Amino acid sequence: MTKKALIAMSGGVDSSVAAYLMMQRGYDCTGVTLKLFDKDDSPAKKTCCSLDDTEDARSVCRRLGIPHFVYNFKDIFNEKVVGKFISAYETGATPNPCIDCNRFIKFGKLFQRAEELGFDCVVTGHYASVEYNEKENRYLLKKAPDISKDQSYVLYSLTQSQLAKTVFPLGEMTKAEVRALAEEKGFINARKHDSQDICFVPDGDYARFIEEYTGRTYPEGNFVDENGNILGKHKGIIRYTVGQRKGLGLALPEPMYVKKKNLAENKVVLCRNSELFSSELLADDLNLIAFDKIEQPLRVSARVRYNQKEQPATVYQLDSDTIRVVFDEPQRAISKGQAVVLYYGEYVLGGGTIL
Repeated sequence: MTKKALIAMSGGVDSSVAAYLMMQRGYDCTGVTLKLFDKDDSPAKKTCCSLDDTEDARSVCRRLGIPHFVYNFKDIFNEKVVGKFISAYETGATPNPCIDCNRFIKFGKLFQRAEELGFDCVVTGHYASVEYNEKENRYLLKKAPDISKDQSYVLYSLTQSQLAKTVFPLGEMTKAEVRALAEEKGFINARKHDSQDICFVPDGDYARFIEEYTGRTYPEGNFVDENGNILGKHKGIIRYTVGQRKGLGLALPEPMYVKKKNLAENKVVLCRNSELFSSELLADDLNLIAFDKIEQPLRVSARVRYNQKEQPATVYQLDSDTIRVVFDEPQRAISKGQAVVLYYGEYVLGGGTIL
């Protein structure tokens, strides 16, 4: 019996080529575009899930001769992604909504729908790949060889059951190869630009989005140094992230950066760049891919943000949900709410949320 694949199609070139490649592998393919957010919900003028994106996905499906559907997941997206994004900023953290979208939407809600409808696998256009290790009887998540496009960092939360039914057809390809194949097949989106911003805040003004979405305002307070000396006024605590220098609106004798936020007193603490470095972190909400538990101190490489180069470190598992990561060299601006992802060579070992 022919296996059935559900292709998550955003309207971009990557998912379109993923659909074509799955057809070439002999799968019975169905494309689906997720309705997550739209202009009626967002103060931004253009968001994800636009009519143009949906029509681009539909155009590709029509060209491939496969069905195309739209699934409305707006409610769960607002709860699990947008709501969590806002809550993080309000509690002094720096959120990563792309990780939450993958965890709760693409590999959560969509996976559930795929199983209900009898699909054998879910397919996306992410640059990563899944391997099965027979000796260990485990599915492994592997980085893309095109490091400039590798998306393994935002996929660390995938479980064994999800990896078993996930296919990333672009895992061994470069972006140039993907675009060339799309051109060859006449896809309408072959030269479509990649989105660089958070999909529901395409203009990048996170603070304005939060204020207009919630109807709340965030009062001014004091910038202070680590001794509590007042350096000036900030414009609302949600407008600042750890490591930030630009946009502070201060004239100071030397460059100062955001170190932390004191929510109780509505203060933003500033420091010199040299004081932003930390040698270790704690993270919870742990998900391990390569094994069930870190039994003893383990040498790894780790990333604390999406575009960071991996850094050598040692990881200790403190309990079932918490790890301690100690870096060989201090790391700059480790931020609460971001993910720490652990690697061993080409493979993702797992990760968690920085505390």
